[in-house]
Amino acid sequence: MICRSTNQSSTLISVTLLAVAIVAAVSYASTGLSLLSLPSSPWSWRHWPFISSQSTFSIPSFNHRHHHPSPSPPPPLNPNTALYSMFNCDSDSCKKQNGKMNNEVSKLIKELKDETLLRRNKKRDKKLEQVEFELAGARVSIRDAGRTRNSSSSPGLYDPDYVPNGNIYRNPYLFHRSYLLMDKLFKVYIYEEGEPPLFHRGPTFDIYSMEGVFLNLIEKDTNFRISDPDRAHAYFLPFSVTMIINYLFDPIIRDKAVLERVIGDYVHIVSSRYPYWNQSLGSNHFMLACHDWGPRATWSVHSLYFASIRLLCNANASEFFNPRKDVSIPQINLHRDETTKITGGLPASNRTTLAFFAGSQFHGKIRPLLFQYWKDKDEDIRVYDRVPNNVSYHEMMKTSRFCICPSGYEVASPRIVEAIYAECVPVLISQYHVLPFSDVLNWDAF
Repeated sequence: MICRSTNQSSTLISVTLLAVAIVAAVSYASTGLSLLSLPSSPWSWRHWPFISSQSTFSIPSFNHRHHHPSPSPPPPLNPNTALYSMFNCDSDSCKKQNGKMNNEVSKLIKELKDETLLRRNKKRDKKLEQVEFELAGARVSIRDAGRTRNSSSSPGLYDPDYVPNGNIYRNPYLFHRSYLLMDKLFKVYIYEEGEPPLFHRGPTFDIYSMEGVFLNLIEKDTNFRISDPDRAHAYFLPFSVTMIINYLFDPIIRDKAVLERVIGDYVHIVSSRYPYWNQSLGSNHFMLACHDWGPRATWSVHSLYFASIRLLCNANASEFFNPRKDVSIPQINLHRDETTKITGGLPASNRTTLAFFAGSQFHGKIRPLLFQYWKDKDEDIRVYDRVPNNVSYHEMMKTSRFCICPSGYEVASPRIVEAIYAECVPVLISQYHVLPFSDVLNWDAF
């Protein structure tokens, strides 16, 4: 769907690393600073078209006869906390709730500024300079492609098979140049510390399977993985939040601090043995988590939470997901069956159901409204709490034109990917969900 590839495994790694590469090489380009430098100018992610400063979803708005006023403009930002603009609020309850976060952000911003100034004033590390030089060249090439709308203008980066058809990309030329540069240059060092099953291993089936699949593929990869950490552009922390929960979380005691202890200890180990974390306060490091508690797991190390690149399925803007540095990853519910059983479907003209949803109606705040307005109200819209015995979930997707994908307790839903597999148009209903690869993909076009 996203790029041409001869191998599904390489596509998964490439698209995910593309997101890391774009965050690393493009997000910081407007400041003129390197990946390892703090952006100096205030920036608001409310300016991004795919994030709303307040909830605007309304279940009845499926019916276009309902009209809703436009949301009021967001309040002016405090430059001290502009990287996390949701901290800006006037009510006492809001200030109390965000007080600890706000203090940590302000403290970390000062640390990052001090570290950046120190690095500028001291003797430069030659190996680090070479890495930054490569990134700087990549940024220039990517910007040129975006301005000239020509993917073939850079020597050695011409791809005769690429045709930017359709409008699913925000800028297909910039995207394609980024992809080619990533495939040619981008190198990742994976820390070898840690023992399975908590590290270097993850689940490979069910809704958290992205953790295991990505860990397995990237550790076996020969193109992006590099054994010399001095030549790496990014550093991967190979822990699995799902595996930590599965093995160490006691369902009786319910001590969630086990996540903080394991991840905090791991970051302490790699930062003590290697210089790379301390060189950037973790801003050139990344991790991946598809478990619902992924964002919570990173709070134990504030540099990991606020400075590192977090690849999260649960990309929730209300839980401090920052699209300037973090990456939204699609949640995929992998089954042991062949994927050919869940892909494809009838042509649009032969799909007999207008819209379809099946799932628990008491899972979160959105689904009860979906059932209230649409269950048994229209024969063309099938909304089930449980799929009837004579109805196949995947066959319903293959015979429906639109597949409703509401958030549950968490914003992410594997239904989005399942709908795309079934060639069913996904209807996304969520609050604060930053959709996967939103810096590359124009989700309105779907």
